[in-house]
Parts: sequence; structure tokens; C-alpha cells
Amino acid sequence: MAIDVYWGSGSPYSWRVLLALEYKRLPYTSHVLQFSKQEHKSPQMLALNWRGRVPVLKDGDYVCFESLAVLYYLDLKYPEPHIFGRTPEEAGVIMRVICEYQAYIEPHLMSIVEAVFDKSPATRLDAQRRSERITSDMHAVAAEARTIEARLSKSDWVVGDSFSAVDMVIFPGIQLLRRALERPEARELSSRFMPVEVNYPALGRWLARVESLPGYERTYPPHWRR
Repeated sequence: MAIDVYWGSGSPYSWRVLLALEYKRLPYTSHVLQFSKQEHKSPQMLALNWRGRVPVLKDGDYVCFESLAVLYYLDLKYPEPHIFGRTPEEAGVIMRVICEYQAYIEPHLMSIVEAVFDKSPATRLDAQRRSERITSDMHAVAAEARTIEARLSKSDWVVGDSFSAVDMVIFPGIQLLRRALERPEARELSSRFMPVEVNYPALGRWLARVESLPGYERTYPPHWRR
């Protein structure tokens, strides 16, 4: 059956699914939706996902959305190569580390990204509160990044000896954070994390390792190339 994937450029959740499709070498038709035109909320997309969000994967007549659910579906439907481990124990660790990332890192990371890209005017008090919150978020991300650094100092991949779903979940978020922290207005904040290769050398090597995977270039957000 033909696989269609509907996604948005720069969406870390979409990026996860593209990485999985490329790693499993599955043929698919890519549909890049324009957020600025609200294409993800078109009648066609709402018929596939009533929440109006991406990514959405359509495999024949079956539709799946929510990125982690899509990864899980792909691994059961097309198990080689496995991305959720080959044993119950490995699968348990992979899911645990994904849950840790979603609970302890991702909310802080996305808060930083949203604050950096938010251009709406703010009062002095609001700006001060925002700055304090972002600083707190940055401390939390930096602390949790050290746990990932410790894992990667012992292995090429976050869990196990091969690229897995946990790498696919974490990688896009880290790349999005790097992109935000490279902006001039985030210069002071970025010193706690950037450059990654200096502050987190094992993490830096892991990022390069993912970038060298076959098909990676096809997953890279198109608008980031501009």
C-alpha cells in the first residue's frame, strides 16, 4: 500500500516520522503543508485528523496521527529495522526514556523556543517574568541534557546499539532548540547550552551521527535552508 505523510516544515513532531520512514527505507509520498496558510486545518486535513495537527500518516485506508503513535504503528507494521528494540527489556527502556524526555525536557525546551520566536510586544513586567521563566527553563534543559550526555558518552545511541525511536523523538527537539539559540536575541541565554560540541561533546557527536544517516537530507525542514 502507498504511504502518504502530511507534515509541516520545522515541526519537530513531523520530523520524527520522516526520520522513521527514511530509516526503515519505506517509500512514501510527502505532502508539506504551509502553516502560514492554515493548510493543516483545511477540510481535507480535518477529515484525516479532526484536531487539525501534523504529522498525519495515511497507509492505504488506515490513518494514524500523534507522532509517537505513528512511530509505534510503523514499527509493528514494518518491523525491520526495529526502532522500539528487539526485547521487552529494551523496548521498556526506550519508552521510559521517551517518557522522561516528554515529561522533563520537552515542555521547557518548547517554552524556550516559543519565547525566542515570539515577537509580540510586552510590558516591562511581562518581559521580566518571561526572562525569569526562560532562564529557569534553560537551567532545566541544561540539567537534563547532562543525563543524555552521560548516556551518549557510553554508546553511539541514546538507548541500545542502534538508532531507535528515542533518538527520533529527541533529535528534532534538540535541533529546534539549537536553531532558536543561534538567533542574536538569544545570545546571552545560549551560553548555557551552545556550542553543543563544546558543552556536550557526546551529544554533539550524536547529532552529527544522525545527520549522516542515509535519507537524512530529505527530512530536513525545507524553510531552514533559506
